[in-house]
Amino acid sequence: MTLDSIDLEILRQLQEDSRISNAELARRVHLSPPATHARVKRLEESGHIKQFTAILDRDLMGFDLLCFVHIRMQMHELNYLEPFQDYVRGIPEVLECHHLTGEFDYVLKVALRNRRGLQDFIRTRLVPMQGVAQITTSVLLEEVKSSTHLPLWDPEDDTKK
Repeated sequence: MTLDSIDLEILRQLQEDSRISNAELARRVHLSPPATHARVKRLEESGHIKQFTAILDRDLMGFDLLCFVHIRMQMHELNYLEPFQDYVRGIPEVLECHHLTGEFDYVLKVALRNRRGLQDFIRTRLVPMQGVAQITTSVLLEEVKSSTHLPLWDPEDDTKK
């Protein structure tokens, strides 16, 4: 599916405020509400829009500690990697897990309530996992930028290239 400039503007607007009413979205993209609704549905069905969600404030929710946990596996075979990935998907504290190239095999973004939570997480969740060779943890000092917005632009707009 090819996205035109109206689709891109709809996506930009929804990234900014996913709670925007269809009528207001239609006004902003200069379409009728039924046409706008049809485009949003098409973007959802095509998978361009994965979900609508609320982004919570970690600190206000009591998760004072954000960590990046780097994992090196003993073996790089599917019989080690797949169980690790399945296991990590089931850990609620893990916000993100990325399989990497380079020095480490995985990096986990983990939200915890405090230092004791980190200690428990490493001891009870990661250390017992078969195939884990090394765990290195970095604790976030300051969140300089955090965004869920993709940098969308119209491919026909030469000013953005």
